[in-house]
Amino acid sequence: MGIKGYVMNIQPFSVNDGNGIRTTVFLAGCPLRCKWCSNPEGFTAESKVGWYESRCIGCGACEAACPEGIAINLLERERCTACGKCVDACPTEARSYMVSLMDADEVLNQIQKHRIFYSYSGGGVTFSGGESTTQIEFLDYLSKRIYDMGFSMAIETCCMFEREQVAPILSRMDQVFADIKLLDSERHRAWTGVSNVKILDNIKKLDDVIDAEIIIRIPVVGGVNDDEDNIRGTAAFVHEYLPKAKMELLPYHELGTIKYKALGISYEQRDLRVPTKEEMNRLRAIVDEEGVVLADFR
Repeated sequence: MGIKGYVMNIQPFSVNDGNGIRTTVFLAGCPLRCKWCSNPEGFTAESKVGWYESRCIGCGACEAACPEGIAINLLERERCTACGKCVDACPTEARSYMVSLMDADEVLNQIQKHRIFYSYSGGGVTFSGGESTTQIEFLDYLSKRIYDMGFSMAIETCCMFEREQVAPILSRMDQVFADIKLLDSERHRAWTGVSNVKILDNIKKLDDVIDAEIIIRIPVVGGVNDDEDNIRGTAAFVHEYLPKAKMELLPYHELGTIKYKALGISYEQRDLRVPTKEEMNRLRAIVDEEGVVLADFR
């Protein structure tokens, strides 16, 4: 039996996750619980089926197909085994796979379908999540195979990992996108559920374990981490410890809120604010003032 892992999505023709045209592989599982997260299906590495109420016509096909006989609105969601029979039965795609258990070779087959686009655009494969390093065996296997195929690779990571364990994987990457959500540890804990001490220590030492382009990303959330002290402090941190690294500021968006409802999870952060274009330009100017080169993959 081949190596298997939990995959949220395989997105071809991606142009925002590294150089050129890419295939982005979203792996489930994450040690953080960011209150603004747009991919809540990736909190845990397990199969998940979602229900999109706006598409549902109440035909009952899903309930008839379900071995557990769960009602169409999944009020008994804890009994759901994510077998997917409701997905196959639904005529309007109101039921959807949100996380699937996949064989690694099946993932590789999908990646290879788009190899011509990697070659002509200077693109490749990006691992995202969730946090892809939580499925270390799966990620290691995929990255070894893709490296042998000669495709460029990038990874997006929160850097909450065991450095020695992840170092061989990072060494295969051409680009590493590392998130710094908040520089202050207590504020970081309040908004993500964990301290950032280990995260910042791993980021400080990225140059020691990889020879790749490093881009430090800040997901800018209005009212959370968009203050000048945080942005300026983070840029100064990057300038001190990773002088060759670039920074990218990404504005918060609300596109993921529909996923919470599909999963039956309460989305409580209704007061989070999307930064304006003017505010984002002001924050990028602060990064520039601190002597850090800005990157933009939008």
